[in-house]
Amino acid sequence: MFIKGDISTREELLVDGEVEGTLESHSLLTVGPHGKVRADIKAREVVIFGSVKGNIEVAEKIAIRGEGSLVGNIKTAGISIDDGAYFKGSIDIVRPEPRAVARPVPAAEADVEAKVG
Repeated sequence: MFIKGDISTREELLVDGEVEGTLESHSLLTVGPHGKVRADIKAREVVIFGSVKGNIEVAEKIAIRGEGSLVGNIKTAGISIDDGAYFKGSIDIVRPEPRAVARPVPAAEADVEAKVG
């Protein structure tokens, strides 16, 4: 199968055919062993068993498995490249944005806030 265009999904996606365009997944995107992707990819997590030519932006982690190949630039928080995999490009490791943590309000501040508000 050959798809030319933009693909966007919130679900996991397995590409084991040919895709040209852009791919976006809010979940796991897997390029299967028969997958040939010529596209920019944006996903939460990416695993490559096949071939990818394009830039990849991953929120969490990208893995290029044994027979997988990637020609393009990567922007990710984590990366794994197996022995036998091929990669040509640059890697930009970014730290994930810290999640907002609710700060407990001291009792003295809580009293003041209650009187004012």
